[in-house]
Amino acid sequence: MIPYRTWGEAPYTVALVHGGPGAPGEMSPVARELATGVLEPFQAATSVRGQVDELAGQLLEHASLPVVLVGHSWGAMLALLVAAARPRLVRRLVLIGSGPLDPAFVDGIMPARLGRIGPEDRAELLRLQERVRDPSRALPEDLARFGALVGRADAVDPIPTEAPEFAPQPRVYRQVWAEAGALRTSGYFVDRARSITCPVVVIHGTSDPHPVQGVVGPLADAGLSPCVHLLAACGHTPWIERQARDRFFALLQDEIADPARW
Repeated sequence: MIPYRTWGEAPYTVALVHGGPGAPGEMSPVARELATGVLEPFQAATSVRGQVDELAGQLLEHASLPVVLVGHSWGAMLALLVAAARPRLVRRLVLIGSGPLDPAFVDGIMPARLGRIGPEDRAELLRLQERVRDPSRALPEDLARFGALVGRADAVDPIPTEAPEFAPQPRVYRQVWAEAGALRTSGYFVDRARSITCPVVVIHGTSDPHPVQGVVGPLADAGLSPCVHLLAACGHTPWIERQARDRFFALLQDEIADPARW
């Protein structure tokens, strides 16, 4: 696995952080749209602290600092931790479809997904959920299929997409999520958010099974006042949504192009 890619010419002032955990290359469609000055780091560490240190090191080595740090899903939560731990590295934090920062908002995610797919897909998704949690059984193709079913449930009106460029990483997914879930239950993400000093932007689909209240409320509890953009007819991944992608890219370009306006 390569540790990073760059898009366009330096300076690399924007960094795109993929989700999963263990879904390298997920942000490449966004990088292609932005076209230039983009660092796309890939995370391979199997602990939360390891991923924080890994991402911070990639920014220090390859980016023009401070960066606009853009994360999707788990990548948004990781980007938050990096912005808190290394505030001098980040001039603006953009959270796209972030997972909930408070455990009170987690329990409804899977039922919402299951309610959006048919009985056969529902049964397969539940089977695969157990497989990807089991280190003796999980294979990359299991995580890939699990991700495809979750993606179908999470979307409203998706455009056709290409197959992933890189194989998903079940070990990274399993170990990082297990730790991240425990940390979320302890209040760790909200506590760390109190150390963020840069502007924070939230971009979230109104039909994302991950409730936006689970992001905005905890940020407010941490003393932050994020700029919130809600996208109609949009699920968890705005750049694949036919009715929301143009608005999403316009918002993201605006946030990247004019950081001095804050």
